[in-house]
Amino acid sequence: MKSNYSRILRHCVGAILGAALFSAYLATPALAQQSGGQTTQSSDSKVLDFFRNTELSGFVDGYYGYNFNTPATRKAGPERTFDVQHNSFSLNLAELSLEKKPTADSRGGFRLDLDYGPTQDIVNSSEPSGPHVFRNIGQAYLSYQADVGKGLQIDFGKFVTPLGFEVIKTKNNWNYSRSLLFTMAIPFYHMGVRATYNVNDKIALAGFVVNGWNNSVATIDKKTVIGQVIVKPTSALAVTETYIGGPQVPNTTEWRDVSDTVATYNITPKISLAGNYDYGQDKESGAKVRWQGVAGDAKFQANDWFALAPRWEYYDDEHGFTSGAAQKIKEFTITGELKHKDGVIARLEYRHDYSDIPFFVKNTSTFKDHQDTFTVGLIYAFSTK
Repeated sequence: MKSNYSRILRHCVGAILGAALFSAYLATPALAQQSGGQTTQSSDSKVLDFFRNTELSGFVDGYYGYNFNTPATRKAGPERTFDVQHNSFSLNLAELSLEKKPTADSRGGFRLDLDYGPTQDIVNSSEPSGPHVFRNIGQAYLSYQADVGKGLQIDFGKFVTPLGFEVIKTKNNWNYSRSLLFTMAIPFYHMGVRATYNVNDKIALAGFVVNGWNNSVATIDKKTVIGQVIVKPTSALAVTETYIGGPQVPNTTEWRDVSDTVATYNITPKISLAGNYDYGQDKESGAKVRWQGVAGDAKFQANDWFALAPRWEYYDDEHGFTSGAAQKIKEFTITGELKHKDGVIARLEYRHDYSDIPFFVKNTSTFKDHQDTFTVGLIYAFSTK
């Protein structure tokens, strides 16, 4: 019996090797005109063209964080978004992304971000379809560039929010931790349709119709709308104004509105500034609730491998709608960044949060009005473009 299996195995291996050699034979340029060689080369060319026009990128992001309040929960408070673990080596997020941008020559496109890690679980924690249905899909949308003016791009699917200065991916931010505004004032993502159009080199417009805040599946019949205007009066200055509005709670007609303003200015090639202001309002139990905040950011790029990025914020959660307690919170962060040419990024960060009420957990059961943390973040990122 064993010898029969051995013969069968040898025949299978031989057949596979034979097929491989025959395929190589057909792919030889001298034989391109024989045995369907033209068809084989044409198929190979299409595959190569696809990958030539499609960007493959990704990253792995991890950190170690220490909270000097040493909370028994081993977690930072709700003012922190993703770097929440205390005294722990933690994976933040790992991603693989494929993107083909539409052009005038090839009007179709797509983007797919496959994400894994605690960050993705946090982003999808309020997803009405369940936290695991779209758990590993950070973004997934189809694109089409219509032949209108300089090109009107239309996207359909799931995409990250256009609000705010910071984004979900650590590598694209100046600091390792996220701002109070990112954490409490705005949504993470949307599901719907968006259209973007560059009027000229100085003005760009965008309009969205989406299901709402952080929901791939609609929970109410009414939709949420987003409008955005980007103005670049000079090459160094950019101002973005974004508005989002729509009802978010079933069986209500009350709208949740947020105005988000972001300005960036490059003083020199080595010194950049950014400012972000948010104002939001909604209704809870028939009473109007409001929240607003401002953030100031700077980045000093000393050379190709070292940068320093301070950030200061003030956030007024007047009715406790976004943080769980009526309070005024401030925070100061200073981040040092070391970047290697091969895609490795290290960030060392100190952050001080303080509130006008005892809000931060200290040890087991007491609360303090401030919290100090130190974080070491490591990121590796790559791209084929």
